Amino acid sequence: MENTLGAFLRARRETTRPAQVGLPVGANRRVPGLRREEVAMLAGVSGDYYMRLEQGRDRHPSPQVLEALSRVLDLGPDGLDHARRLADTTSLPHRPRHPEQIAPGLRNLLDAMSSPALVTSRHLDVLATNALARSLNPIAVEGSNMVLSTFLDPRVSDYYPAWEKLAQDMVANLRAAAGADPEHPRLAKLVGKLSVRSPEFRAYWARYEVKGKTRGTKRIRHPVVGPLTLDYETLAPEGVNGQLLLAYHAEPHSTSATALALLGSLAVRRA
Repeated sequence: MENTLGAFLRARRETTRPAQVGLPVGANRRVPGLRREEVAMLAGVSGDYYMRLEQGRDRHPSPQVLEALSRVLDLGPDGLDHARRLADTTSLPHRPRHPEQIAPGLRNLLDAMSSPALVTSRHLDVLATNALARSLNPIAVEGSNMVLSTFLDPRVSDYYPAWEKLAQDMVANLRAAAGADPEHPRLAKLVGKLSVRSPEFRAYWARYEVKGKTRGTKRIRHPVVGPLTLDYETLAPEGVNGQLLLAYHAEPHSTSATALALLGSLAVRRA
């Protein structure tokens, strides 16, 4: 079994600078991040025990140990939640691994919404979109994958001026999803394909940054209605096993709201 918890802790240790935890940076330091013994000392555990965690010889630390390591490595709420899932993977219930389908009621809700919206799987496969979402972003079409499109579709950098932040967030979102089932074949297929074809993905994936998909702002350079600044919210509907509903909206009376309304009228004409 892959040592996912140990790899996560090691990657975060190597990116945590001594100054972040109040340690002096001496001339004799050979590594930019923290040493194992420093993490152990700050977390209040033995150096041998922490080494066993990184090496995978102990895979089930207590909640108290994980919380202490989270403080030292500055994992944040999403990172701590990710570590908890990785530490408990052997007790995960069996999950269906066949292709996901959106619930009929959720699809009806999408079509009834007046704002751009889509539903994704936990691995960010696009399961369904409404007409306005397709007009807003033709890249995110049913059957595509948002992470694959971000790194492998050259149109994405034209649509999103802040491509680098988008790409980093996508990888961190995928890391967060991976904690629920790190050996899922869909995850392995995605990471394998992206690692082979995108050096940027390989670099971001190696950072082990974790970020749940919640809310935020995106700037879009649309070829028809021009630039838009949209906020988005992410909802997790009950009973659909990791599927997410993403809805975009513009600030009322803004130029982006006007552009979005124009896009909506064009979408209706094409329907």
